[in-house]
Amino acid sequence: MFGEHAVVYGQPAIAIPVTEVNATARVFPKIDSKPGQITIHAKDLQFESDLTDLPEDHPLAAPIHLTLDKCSPKHTPAFSVELSSTIPIAAGMGSSAAVSVAIIRALSSFLGSPLPPEEISNLAYQVEVIHHGTPSGIDNTVIAYEKPVFFKRDQQIQILKVRHPTSWVIADSGEKTPTRETVSSVQSQYTSDPDIYTAIFEKIGALVQKAHRALIKGDSASLGALMDENQRLLEKLDVSSSRLDNLIEAARSAGAFGAKLSGGGRGGNIIAALPPELIPQMKETLLKAGAKQVIATTLTARKS
Repeated sequence: MFGEHAVVYGQPAIAIPVTEVNATARVFPKIDSKPGQITIHAKDLQFESDLTDLPEDHPLAAPIHLTLDKCSPKHTPAFSVELSSTIPIAAGMGSSAAVSVAIIRALSSFLGSPLPPEEISNLAYQVEVIHHGTPSGIDNTVIAYEKPVFFKRDQQIQILKVRHPTSWVIADSGEKTPTRETVSSVQSQYTSDPDIYTAIFEKIGALVQKAHRALIKGDSASLGALMDENQRLLEKLDVSSSRLDNLIEAARSAGAFGAKLSGGGRGGNIIAALPPELIPQMKETLLKAGAKQVIATTLTARKS
């Protein structure tokens, strides 16, 4: 929601779970197979393989190995992992972290040692490091805890107690850009001129603090203005794109309080805050503007 890229450099960020899309993992025993024989089937990717045929750092193999190491079963049974996901890939919605969390949660439960959210998040983060280089850790955190979070690297996670609901739309531009690519690009810019980019990161951090307070109050108008400000700073990091800019402008013109890219950038999604009564109209507007998919979500009030 707020703070991408700057969060890698020690600034805070805010993320919320989007329950309208999800990754699912199911683990089934293989009764007639030899102990330790493990297969993976990801039907959405038309992928099927034995675990032994994959390198340990494969994105679907790594969470299985890490979970087996963590749970340390006396005897590893034969089982299959069945995966499915409705989350757009390489679109800034944490699809890889969601798959890892799903595998870790399902497999640890299957092994009789269900892991708490903190342990699940830690293992999923290790997978993120393998495939994204220097991830912030916010994706695995918000997915593992399934609650909105205020996140700052190396500090205790704050679960946000939202007092009033807010409404959002998320529009997929259809452009696919790996997070590793944009994170690496920003890192190169930072290395070339740390003073300029540190100042940008600090400005992003300051507006995240304001957004923290606005989100708890459910102040959508303030959140929208802060999103617009965050987007201008992300543009200075060169992580937007013409397609993202067009969708953002379409959302603003259709009555959104504000809008910005979400995630690594140079593709993926935009997110916009809006009055709930505008959701049907906003979906239609964004699809006409070129969005491949539009998801509406509500962050509901919660006491804990």
